[in-house]
Amino acid sequence: MTSLHSTITIDPPRRGGRPCVRDLRISVGDVLGWLAQGQSTEQIVVDYPELTSAGVRACLAYTAAREVHEVHLVTV
Repeated sequence: MTSLHSTITIDPPRRGGRPCVRDLRISVGDVLGWLAQGQSTEQIVVDYPELTSAGVRACLAYTAAREVHEVHLVTV
């Protein structure tokens, strides 16, 4: 993974083991949801100053990397 992915941490007791930005309680899913609702990176950072624009980009990069590793099941 790229250096952006080192920003994403997984800690089983935190947010049920969901991937989070650094050691914050803000999950990758939270950030993706805000972006999907139309919020800009700048709006998210204003609302959550503990986040950075690099953290938002890390969420996107982490998700993109996971998507590349799709598994396709074939039924017989």
